[in-house]
Amino acid sequence: MARIIFITGGARSGKSVYAEKRAREFGSPLAYLATAQTLDGEMDERVRRHRERRGAEWCTIEEPIHLSQALARCDGQYQAILVDCLTLWLSNLLFRYEESGERVEEMIHGDLQRLQRTLHEMVTPVILVSSEVGMGIVPDNRLARIFRDIAGSTNQALAAAADEVHVVISGIPLKLK
Repeated sequence: MARIIFITGGARSGKSVYAEKRAREFGSPLAYLATAQTLDGEMDERVRRHRERRGAEWCTIEEPIHLSQALARCDGQYQAILVDCLTLWLSNLLFRYEESGERVEEMIHGDLQRLQRTLHEMVTPVILVSSEVGMGIVPDNRLARIFRDIAGSTNQALAAAADEVHVVISGIPLKLK
């Protein structure tokens, strides 16, 4: 089983920069598995800046939905794979399942189980980045509360399975496990 590093923190806390630094410790080539969808110009600009910051040593793979399959395809081809970020992946799944009328929480739980199995079978080290969304107020609408609950339970499950867990606050990483 590959080494799994779980990194969490709030929005703009520095968790992605720290995750990239940790990934570089494994050497090149590196894979950046991006879950973001560029749906507007502002997001296009964010993605462009992130790619420039990472540089040429990274191969970027964009996969907003089928994370387990993308990880499995990358396994053994890179020195490390950075997944950024799980909360965007969860929101992509949430909107996809919500639009189809499917049982959202049950469907996402199935995706999480597939991800856990895939991570267990990996040989390439994987660094998972996820936002901590449970430290704020209780959301005022049903969909936001479902998202908060799903993100919290996903973070707990993946942190429990990880070899290392870090939280980044104001750009400072703290090792939890």
